[in-house]
Amino acid sequence: MMSNMEQIVVGRLGSAYGIRGWLKVNAFTDSLEGIFEYSPWLIFYQGKWQEVKVADWRRHNNGIICRLEGVEDRNQAEQYTNCDVAILSAQLEALPEDEFYWRDLMGCTVVNTQGYDMGKVTGLLETGSNDVLEVEAKSNDAFGKRERLIPFVTEQFILEVDTLGKKIVVDWDPSF
Repeated sequence: MMSNMEQIVVGRLGSAYGIRGWLKVNAFTDSLEGIFEYSPWLIFYQGKWQEVKVADWRRHNNGIICRLEGVEDRNQAEQYTNCDVAILSAQLEALPEDEFYWRDLMGCTVVNTQGYDMGKVTGLLETGSNDVLEVEAKSNDAFGKRERLIPFVTEQFILEVDTLGKKIVVDWDPSF
């Protein structure tokens, strides 16, 4: 069932909380509670992805905690500490045409308006004001760059994003 679908890690389980099987949750979703919009979860446990359901969850201090179905005590909960929480890519909602998930940008070739190949997207940074593309330059980069950080500001610097063709066109000076 899961082999033909891509797993997307959306969080990680933290330490056990209390004695009734609760676990702290480190969510990688936009909002903390966003991780609970997905069901079932896949947990990487004992070397393989296993499907689990969240029995209950709530906010606690500045974080969130949850209890998994079938987990009734602290000892059971501790077995899941530091396990990745994932969902299947099919569980993500389809986005409007001009929007994409960060994962869709990974590995895209970045080319400027003059056709210069600036490298491939290796990551994205959240800076608050706007996201920033991390672009690893080719080993023989004419400008001696190893990495470029390009603000992800559409129409100003990011002119075209083709996720199918894995290409991003930017208005950016390659010497930066």
